[in-house]
Amino acid sequence: MASINTGIEWTDRTWNPTTGCNKISPGCTHCYAEAITKRFHTNFPHGFTLTEYPERLKEPLSWRKPSRIFVNSMSDLFHEDVTLDFLKQVFDVMGKTPHHIYQILTKRHERLVELASELNWHDNIWMGVSVENQNYVHRVDYLRKVDAKVRFLSCEPLLGPLQLDLTGIDWVIVGGESGVKHRPMDIEWVQSIRDQCQENEVAFFFKQWGGRTPKIGGRMLDGKIWDEMPKAWKQHQKKWNSHTLSVNQNSNKAGIATLVGR
Repeated sequence: MASINTGIEWTDRTWNPTTGCNKISPGCTHCYAEAITKRFHTNFPHGFTLTEYPERLKEPLSWRKPSRIFVNSMSDLFHEDVTLDFLKQVFDVMGKTPHHIYQILTKRHERLVELASELNWHDNIWMGVSVENQNYVHRVDYLRKVDAKVRFLSCEPLLGPLQLDLTGIDWVIVGGESGVKHRPMDIEWVQSIRDQCQENEVAFFFKQWGGRTPKIGGRMLDGKIWDEMPKAWKQHQKKWNSHTLSVNQNSNKAGIATLVGR
């Protein structure tokens, strides 16, 4: 399920070489991805069971427009049932498409660190962990051990106040939960994280207040839309937006994107 027009504010499109997952912490309770597989069950014959899709691996090779791509919006790339060989293939595709930025998010911080040295951390790979309440801030310590160009936190759904050590962190996303059974988020929690980011010169992105539907509460925080991105994003845009891309699957069997100056 690749999406050109995703509703996720901090990315441009999604790429799901795997789907399915299982719940491991409070942020998973009302999992939107699981709900989608139930609602559109004909598109997910395996339900929410972890499934690898080798046929989807080459999809980004044909996407010419430089984009931010959220990897596995319907799964967790570091799920224990994703094989190391398949994971390496995903990273290989990311390396062959340097005009894109790949945003990976996991709750499986231990497996991330366990496998990190086996993977090629290309400069266009951003790695993040989910931190929904103070009981899971230790995930940030694991993230710091990963040699990614950009390290980020997703505090969504934010379920309580957070006191963060932002050393080595480039970006923090905050958002409230949405859905019929959404758990409310206090403004003080959001303001505190925003202030911690400003004090540490870390980019802060406020995604949504949440509510019965994702957009119902809007995105305003203290009269402002906070949509900051890591410095690496502007650097990437400056490098790639001044070029067109040639991706010739016939003459270039690897499907590697090549630069053509304007």
